[in-house]
Amino acid sequence: MTTFVIIAVAMVTVALAWILWPLLRPTAARSVEHSAANVTIFKDQFADLDADLARGTISAEQHAESKSELERRLLDEARATPESLRIERRPHRWPAVIVALIAPVAAAGLYWQLGTPDALSPTAAHAQDDAQPTREQIDAMIAKVEQRLEKEPNNVDGWAILARTHYTMGNFQQAATAFARLAELVPNDADLLADYADALAMSQGRSFAGKPMELVRAALKIDPNQWKALAMAGSEAFDRKDYKAAVEYWQRVQDTTPAESPIRQRIQGSIDEARSLGGMPPVAQAQRGGAASPSEARSVSGTVTLSPALASKVRPDDSVFVFARPADGSRMPVAVVRARVSELPLRFTLDDSRAMAPTAKISALNEVMVNARVSRSGNAIPASGDLEGATEKVKVGTQGMSLVIDRAIP
Repeated sequence: MTTFVIIAVAMVTVALAWILWPLLRPTAARSVEHSAANVTIFKDQFADLDADLARGTISAEQHAESKSELERRLLDEARATPESLRIERRPHRWPAVIVALIAPVAAAGLYWQLGTPDALSPTAAHAQDDAQPTREQIDAMIAKVEQRLEKEPNNVDGWAILARTHYTMGNFQQAATAFARLAELVPNDADLLADYADALAMSQGRSFAGKPMELVRAALKIDPNQWKALAMAGSEAFDRKDYKAAVEYWQRVQDTTPAESPIRQRIQGSIDEARSLGGMPPVAQAQRGGAASPSEARSVSGTVTLSPALASKVRPDDSVFVFARPADGSRMPVAVVRARVSELPLRFTLDDSRAMAPTAKISALNEVMVNARVSRSGNAIPASGDLEGATEKVKVGTQGMSLVIDRAIP
């Protein structure tokens, strides 16, 4: 309860400061672009609504209704307000005093009547976390959105919610259909076209042939740095064995990705594999313009997949370990990559940058055995019930190998 009181007092103090500052600050005059300021405020409100929908605190229908109301208000403001406005600010001391006295009392009175301090307890928070929407509830929300779209076929927010909800639920064909309608309503939007291409490719069994690549090219024509379109273009080029083009596309993705982002490492693995398969020098060598060192050239790479027969035995967030160990029988890995089941099929590269210890490197070996294991516990140590796959001995330097997780550990 003490914690709650402290938090409440802090929130009231912040609110008062926010309200009183405009009332108390000295006279000032400046020109503002009124329409631009309104647009910024409404964008923040739109972002808050999207965040509430993602957290599940509002339904898809409530989200759509609220966004429609915001759009109407924005349109009214744009029609009623001149492009620029001269604002004169003068101190309003008496109103500030009244607000400072009334606001805390009113807040305390309202909370006394309507509040629930117990809601801050760990038990209550846990209960809220457990109250996740069921599949039936989500289907009901989708049905309501579809009913509304029958009456409002030009509702952009409704189509966006429908498309992304279907995609999240794995209904890729329905998602692609919704994105198609959305693309008609919002033309020349690179992000939207990339999402449409993604959903359509997934509905075709992850194939980019045909319409998906047309959409990818259209997105890149609008925005040459649209990251999802670049990533899909690279994957399509890789599948066609045009490794040079794949490297170029993926390198552009990496160049626009923050240095601290975990995705940079995954992109680098894909770039390294494409370079190796295309007979191009490793990145370090290409940057130096000289010959690669033995350690840079000595690695193994390939793709890990999960046997369809075992798909029902895993969860998307289960850990996947891909590692190389000496072919002489030692159990100590010399290089390890960790990922998630949701990332399968996974392209990997095992080199000295993945070494477990400075004194045990894959570049020092001639042959290794490569293993892949799915661990539900997240522990790298094998346990009963884990799923695994392994290769026979392979020479260090082997590229493009295929590894299938196809059996359970007794």
